[in-house]
Amino acid sequence: MPQPRRNPFEGVTDYVSELTRMRALGTHGADPSGTPAERTHASAWVPAADILAHGDDLLVRIELPGVHPDDVDLLLSHGVLTVSGSRAAADGADEDDFYVRERYWGAFRRVITLPEGTEPEQLSAEFADGLVEITVRGGVRAPEGSRIAMADRSRAATRRGVASE
Repeated sequence: MPQPRRNPFEGVTDYVSELTRMRALGTHGADPSGTPAERTHASAWVPAADILAHGDDLLVRIELPGVHPDDVDLLLSHGVLTVSGSRAAADGADEDDFYVRERYWGAFRRVITLPEGTEPEQLSAEFADGLVEITVRGGVRAPEGSRIAMADRSRAATRRGVASE
């Protein structure tokens, strides 16, 4: 059974949604009612990530300070890894008047396209001190391509030379 085609723009929409939200906030300021809007998948904050090679393994590290491990979901579907969940607002946040609030709370989502052919058995994940580390065993090795023979059915020579005088 053929697998569904991978969307090459997976994850870009989340990034664009976040940029649009930040531009609107910078242009129009906070909601005049003072009540922050509930975050959805379209407006989720995007945690910082590092992706690096460790020998033949690919490591994905995602910063989630203040998030409890039970509030993090990892999903692999058609070669796309989605890390999502939520971070609760700080205690007393509803009672305090913030002058600056740069730390996001609410829903978060990070989408990472993994190398072609990645299987769930290759992945393992650990959570320690607000850092999720996902290991993709053998993820650095590029899958080998297959060379395809090409028949030349040209009627005339295809090489061109420089005409001499």
